[in-house]
Amino acid sequence: MMRRPALEPTLKGRALRLLSQREHSRLELERKLAAHESEPGQLTRVLDELQARGFISDERVVESVIHRRAAKIGTARVKQELQAKGLTGEAVADALDQLRCTELERAREVWARKFGEPAADPQNKARQIRFLMSRGFAAEVVRKIVP
Repeated sequence: MMRRPALEPTLKGRALRLLSQREHSRLELERKLAAHESEPGQLTRVLDELQARGFISDERVVESVIHRRAAKIGTARVKQELQAKGLTGEAVADALDQLRCTELERAREVWARKFGEPAADPQNKARQIRFLMSRGFAAEVVRKIVP
């Protein structure tokens, strides 16, 4: 029995496969699919069509990142991840404002999961502070949590 040659997926097919795995921003799709573009402008047309049909949505990407990451990291790190995805604008600003309101509680939960008790010495206190700061929590929030 002869095997048929595997067909190369179209650019649109590749984009839809990526979008079926998780939400992607337009910039992420451009980065991932640029190598597969066979003619100039093809990728832009495909992404324009997908965006017009609602398959690409910055709002859904923002919601997805916040849902997946906000419980583990601070507002600064969430902002950094959203910017790396090429997202800016009102949806990002609104989401970051909401995260700032809950940052103290989220930082307290992260600290409790990792450490659970106040530091016994200055070296451990510094370690706890560095940990929370590296997670992107604001300095004033960290000062309230690590006594």
